[in-house]
Amino acid sequence: MTYDLSELDRTLINSLQDDLPLTSHPFAVLADELKVSEQEVVDRIRRLRDDGILTRFGPFFDVEALGGAFCLCAMAVPNERFEEVLTKVNAYPEVAHNYERDHRLNMWFVLATESQDAIAGTVEAIERETGLDVLQFPKEREFFIGFRVDA
Repeated sequence: MTYDLSELDRTLINSLQDDLPLTSHPFAVLADELKVSEQEVVDRIRRLRDDGILTRFGPFFDVEALGGAFCLCAMAVPNERFEEVLTKVNAYPEVAHNYERDHRLNMWFVLATESQDAIAGTVEAIERETGLDVLQFPKEREFFIGFRVDA
């Protein structure tokens, strides 16, 4: 599917990748900068999400700094069961995001929990429910990189 982004859409997407102001109405501040109404900003974000242009919009939290834990996980899911397993895995609130890959390990997801023990408990629950092994790839070292894509 091709999608023609307006100049305002492009500017909005680029602005959303930067720090939003920490105010009770951050979209109003952004709207002032873009010379549109706050409602226009909200409506455009909603439309871009509904149309699949934005796949995620929200904050990133440092789970470990908040006392929690996270882990990258992978599964080898039979193709005929992929949607079924995807639905089951994504039903867990601990699943931060989930991606399909063209590889024997074709499902990759991140677990974010309140403790390291909760990681193990969630992995065990997913394995029980799906009948499939969950491989865990805990972080060994942290790298802070910025990721920004100009629209």
